[in-house]
Amino acid sequence: MRAHSPPRWICGAAALAAAAAWSAPASAQEAGAAQGLALNRFNPAPAGDRMLSVPSPYAASPRQDGSPTLHLMLLGDYAHNPLVLTRESTDENLGAIVGHQLFLHLNGSFTVWDRLHLNVDVPLAVLQEGDSPAEEGLSFASPSGAALGDVRVGLRLRLLGDYFDPFQLAVGGYVWLPTGDGDAGSFVGEGKVRGMPQIIAGGRAPNFVWSFAAGVDLRPAQTFAQVRQGLMFNGGAGVGVLLLPEEQLQIGPEVNVATVLEDPEARNTNVEALLGVRYRFAPAVRDLELAVGAGPGFTSGIGTPDFRAVAMLAYSPEVRREDPDRDKDGIPNTQDACPDVPGVGDPDPKRNGCPPSDRDEDGILDRVDACPDTAGVANDDPKKHGCPPPGDRDKDGITDDVDACPDEAGPANDDPKKHGCPPPPDKDGDGVIDAEDACPDIPGLRTTDPATNGCPGDRDGDTIRDDKDACPDERGKPNEDPQKNGCPVAVRVTEQEIVILQQVQFDTAKATIKKASDPLLEEVAGVLKEHPEITKIEVQGHTDTRGGRAYNVKLSQARAESVVKALVQRGIEAERLAPKGYGPDVPIADNDTDEGRQKNRRVQFKIMEKKPKQQQEAP
Repeated sequence: MRAHSPPRWICGAAALAAAAAWSAPASAQEAGAAQGLALNRFNPAPAGDRMLSVPSPYAASPRQDGSPTLHLMLLGDYAHNPLVLTRESTDENLGAIVGHQLFLHLNGSFTVWDRLHLNVDVPLAVLQEGDSPAEEGLSFASPSGAALGDVRVGLRLRLLGDYFDPFQLAVGGYVWLPTGDGDAGSFVGEGKVRGMPQIIAGGRAPNFVWSFAAGVDLRPAQTFAQVRQGLMFNGGAGVGVLLLPEEQLQIGPEVNVATVLEDPEARNTNVEALLGVRYRFAPAVRDLELAVGAGPGFTSGIGTPDFRAVAMLAYSPEVRREDPDRDKDGIPNTQDACPDVPGVGDPDPKRNGCPPSDRDEDGILDRVDACPDTAGVANDDPKKHGCPPPGDRDKDGITDDVDACPDEAGPANDDPKKHGCPPPPDKDGDGVIDAEDACPDIPGLRTTDPATNGCPGDRDGDTIRDDKDACPDERGKPNEDPQKNGCPVAVRVTEQEIVILQQVQFDTAKATIKKASDPLLEEVAGVLKEHPEITKIEVQGHTDTRGGRAYNVKLSQARAESVVKALVQRGIEAERLAPKGYGPDVPIADNDTDEGRQKNRRVQFKIMEKKPKQQQEAP
């Protein structure tokens, strides 16, 4: 969704205009959709079709008997600025909700009976970025990270015309399964089954192909930023000019149009164009096809980018006009055992149409057979072509002539001196051979240090190996107790709290921290630096019940602020710390005893906010 001029369409402006009248801030879910939005409007044509986005009416099968044929395709689809927020009053661009979106499509097609065509498309959003724009209490959270989209299943039935006919007709359609995230704020799925029946026409003439498709996109009704989404007309058309002697290069434009059937307008209408180039590789690999395409979007509809680029690599068996006698030897291909080599008739079906000279009957003609009187096998080396293969005494699949250990079975190796030899022993199976493994009985990691090569790692960097570290993700100190070895001495991190096993000590009736608590505060600061995902900590001050409540609340607040100041001096960001004095209001022990009052005079570190797991950086 974007703006362009003239005239200038305002995308998402209605949502911002309405936001000015709201009395409270709105989240992206309140201002947008109550469910996910399948933003990408690019529907790749099935593998084996003529165009990048417009389906073809045929069921491509290179086999004359119409036996099943598989086509596979990997396609990348990049959209720039498919969803942009703009202020209506000034036409100011407030930022992209989705500025970059890159999908990879794994697409497979299967042709049955030369007429029925099945297709599955698995989309994966590998890149999603935006500016998370916010204005006047309205905010939109931009997506990030990889996400699976809605899997598409297609079916097509050819009604009229064959592959090389100038006019062909088919009916078909797609069904999208809700495999993508359908929650509010998602831009890869809508959490519901969608469908689109289609009628498809097209054809092929010398040096020219064309395709046209039209259908109704049956998607759930919803409103995103006051833009109505729902039942949509979806159409596309494309033409291609076929070049080169065997028409293996195709160049041509494609146009796709989609608009809602109820109250269509620019913001719910999508018009895009692509200029595509396809190339089918040289004869030896004619089943491989490469394509690229790029083009602009022309409207401000949701999902319409200002630029789209597509790249595709496909395995698609070529459909070719069958020559009934390719080698021109007078024997039809269906009866010719050597249809690409001129030969002679023979009552033996295995020799009919083949050249007569093959004395050892190994299927390799004498003129290229290095051993014409001894049956052999094909070989890339002309001096060995048609000769019997060398022996393999140890039965390891490596012939004796290149096996460095012909009597001991072993795997292949790039080193000729080790090729076919058994690998050195590796008892712990960690990939480091025992001769180089400093810990041969414990699986570990490969390192450049001989003293640690093959030994377990040290994730928290406290110099205590993970297999001996009771707290491998928290820095600690050595301890004779295996259950405490490598664990912090005074500070532990839980889901709700940073627990200190010692008390912060203050001067009596003051907020001055005693020097004795400096090591404890150093350790608390170190833990906060090691856990940047903890974004807000409430530093709580508590007292016992002796003295007036107002005095105790004031004292506990001052002590909490002293602790915050001490942590800031140790490099912790002030915005992560919130001091709060509770006075005697939250006891954890009996205030009627000295021991209970001692426990109640305390400082606690409560975790208030954390980054969502998908936003946390790996350590």
